[in-house]
This record gives sequence, structure tokens and C-alpha cells, in this order.
Amino acid sequence: MDLNTHSQQMDKAIQHLLGELKALQVGRASAWLVENITVEASYGPMKIPQIAHVTIMDGQTIKIEPRDKNELKHVEKAIYDANAGLTPQNEGSYVIVKIPALTQDRRTEITKQVKAMGEDVKGRIRMARQEAMKDNKAVFDAKEIGEDESKRNEREIDALVKTMNDKVDELVKNKSDEIMTI
Repeated sequence: MDLNTHSQQMDKAIQHLLGELKALQVGRASAWLVENITVEASYGPMKIPQIAHVTIMDGQTIKIEPRDKNELKHVEKAIYDANAGLTPQNEGSYVIVKIPALTQDRRTEITKQVKAMGEDVKGRIRMARQEAMKDNKAVFDAKEIGEDESKRNEREIDALVKTMNDKVDELVKNKSDEIMTI
């Protein structure tokens, strides 16, 4: 039985969580806030970083400067349509996005969202655990390994799941603390 495959599945779930956490709008300017917004450009759909230069001007302001000035309206529309709580301002040759300060209610709402993301990832980790246990049982039933090795594999799987769940808990706690103290 190859535990690496299941470990990689769990790692992918955690990497996905990290990406989602970085993309959260938490009252601070970050390129991650606009990185995955798709622009319907004249030459097809593209992500903002592919079509424009993204600069963080200060803690509350993102500047998006399209390489082709004709795409400015498309970038502005894509940000509006993304429903990310961002309001672009067309400045003629670039777009400015001011990041609004978070209210206490919004902070609480985002913290709940972070916890839900963590629970989703823990669900993916549980599914990977079930697959690993199923694989271990299949190898044992096929008499390819003995009972001792099967039990050792189960302990290794459970230890890996605990480590991954602890990592998720830590990420969720750190992000929640960051949101509540900004």
C-alpha cells in the first residue's frame, strides 16, 4: 500500500485551503483579491494578472494597469461582476480598487466562512483516510501483507490524518485571529 498517494491528496486539500484563505477580502490590499478574476478581453477570457500589471499602492489600494488600454473597461466590468465586494474606479489609464475597512459584523461573517472552509478540507482529508483504509484492507485481504503490517499501516494513516487536521486547525485559527485583529 502506498501511503504517499493519500498523503498527496491531503496536501492538495490543504494547498487549496491556503489559496482560498489568501483570496479572502480581509480589509487589506492584496494581489490575491484580483488574481483569479476572469476578464472577457477582446482576445478571449484571461485572468487579470495575464492582461494587466497589478500593484499594491498602500494597505488599502490596488492599482490595475492593463497592458492594452483598450481593455480597461473590460477589467473594470470583470471586477464588478466578480461579486468580490470590490469597487473599481476607472482613472483613465488604470483602475484603482479601494479596499473597504471591515465592520465587526463582516469580520465575524468572514471568520465563519474561514471555519467552514476548514471543515470542508477536513472532509476531504477524511475521504482520503477512508480510501487509504480501504486500500490497506484490500492488500491485507489479498494476503499481500500480514496483520501486524496492516495494523501499522492503520496507525500511520491515523497519525497522518491527525497531523493534517492539526495543520488545518492551525491555519483556520491563524486566519481567524488575523481577521479579528486587523
